[in-house]
Amino acid sequence: MSDRAHSAAFDAPAPGAPGGQPRPPALQHHFDDMAQQSQAAGLGMWLFLATEIMFFGGLFAGYTVYRWRFPEGFASASGHLDVRLGGINTAVLILSSLTMALAVRAAQLGRRRALLLFLLVTMALGGVFLGIKASEYGHKFEEGLLPGPGFAWPGPQAGAAELFFGFYFTMTGIHALHMVIGIGVLAVLLVPARRGAYSGSYFAPIHLAGLYWHFVDIIWIFLFPLLYLFGQGVH
Repeated sequence: MSDRAHSAAFDAPAPGAPGGQPRPPALQHHFDDMAQQSQAAGLGMWLFLATEIMFFGGLFAGYTVYRWRFPEGFASASGHLDVRLGGINTAVLILSSLTMALAVRAAQLGRRRALLLFLLVTMALGGVFLGIKASEYGHKFEEGLLPGPGFAWPGPQAGAAELFFGFYFTMTGIHALHMVIGIGVLAVLLVPARRGAYSGSYFAPIHLAGLYWHFVDIIWIFLFPLLYLFGQGVH
């Protein structure tokens, strides 16, 4: 092969590049184009969220069964939760869903500064949620409501109350862990966002992170009434 032919072979557009254009840097080698890559990534995320739905669905089902089995004990235990703090956290997460949606839109439009701003605000709101939840946990520890040998229940049906708080700490703890993961994901995305890596042709990472964030918010929308509102007025 001549030098000219050898050079032409390396200068030729990569296979699958539409219209003879070079492949975008973000396009992985095993995809033909960005549309195919985005569709595959979206499918993968939805499959992952489906497994998460089954996971939390099992917890919700278990909680529902035992709440039906011990209605008075669960209602009395629920009445010891701070509905005001739970309501504030609900509002915080709803607001964070808005800022996350605005971050996705900013990425679509290639607005780097707006994207950075909305990602940071979303992370800050997630931090506020975790701070309030940590405060709630601290109060429950002080009251002796952590399930285990030191569980101290002031009224009857202590077994049902301990079971309720077992579900409470398990479900809200796992949800908080998902929130920590979400904040970590957004922190990682800040680096390419600062470099201006996202645009109308490539914003899939922000979009997928948004799907995950909205899912975590929706889980809390179910947790709040199940755990906090069920026993209001019962002590």
